[in-house]
Amino acid sequence: MNRTITGEVDVRRPVEVVFAYVADQRNEPRYNPQMLWAEKVTPGPIGVGTRFHQQMRMPGRGGRMGSQLIGFDPPASLALRSHLTWMDTVGTLTFAAAGDGTRLSWDWQVRFRGPARLLTPLLLAVGRRQERTTWEGLRRHLEEPGT
Repeated sequence: MNRTITGEVDVRRPVEVVFAYVADQRNEPRYNPQMLWAEKVTPGPIGVGTRFHQQMRMPGRGGRMGSQLIGFDPPASLALRSHLTWMDTVGTLTFAAAGDGTRLSWDWQVRFRGPARLLTPLLLAVGRRQERTTWEGLRRHLEEPGT
């Protein structure tokens, strides 16, 4: 079964701006309504090895997430590994010039654990929809005047 979540969105902002904004995951609650908060938990500048803790809008404690940057190539790509109690995700965000803006692409490999494995097709469908919503939210947020 295909356990990938992929897509792309065009953002009318320069590649460097989009990359820097996305790389700092503390910004995600500003454009993702499912993200309640995010904090950077490692010292120093953002780069390979930087870890974040986040809280997603989900019932119970299932929304606590940890993520780590495992690849960092400004302003072209970010590779991330994320962990929830019931799911692991590894993937890449790529940033490419597209006209006067940026084409942001995502490619996630998802692995469900425990009882969630039984719901894989449903959870992948929900995840694909949620990723589209998240990155469209980023596009709207960054294209607002004054952002």
